[in-house]
Amino acid sequence: MCAMELLLLPFRWIYRGLVWFANSPRTLIMSYLLMIVVAGVLYSHAERKSAADSVWWAVVTASTVGYGDISPTTTEGRVLAALLISTMVLLVIPLITAHFASRLIVDDDAFEHDEQEELKADVRRLRALIEELAARQGIEVPEPERREPLNAPGSAAPLWERSARSGRRRRRR
Repeated sequence: MCAMELLLLPFRWIYRGLVWFANSPRTLIMSYLLMIVVAGVLYSHAERKSAADSVWWAVVTASTVGYGDISPTTTEGRVLAALLISTMVLLVIPLITAHFASRLIVDDDAFEHDEQEELKADVRRLRALIEELAARQGIEVPEPERREPLNAPGSAAPLWERSARSGRRRRRR
């Protein structure tokens, strides 16, 4: 392993962890709740507040609402607030949003890779069979037209015809 690979290794681990986090709603919600509780406990020690007030502060701060009814006065409390807000805004909220957005845009009717390959193989076998039958009958089979897919970038097809499925439906088993 070269020096550059060693240098990038922690970032790969972080990336894999984030992908795992983003694809698990239970993990996201549990980590959010754990972060609220941990921040509440740390805040109660730093600011000498009750557990209920500290958890309330953590929820309000993590949601970036910031009512102002409870605010940190110590340096430790302010650092904790900055870390909590930054973690929520830069990590947790984007991961939750990405998870739900990816669920909304998934096309359940789209062919999976294996199904596409199976269909391509079927078409090739049919083409070979047709050519063999045509050769027996003395008929010349024309070469198929090479067309650009409807959903290809720069396609001449109108935008409303460029769906991800191109009008095909998934075969039900």
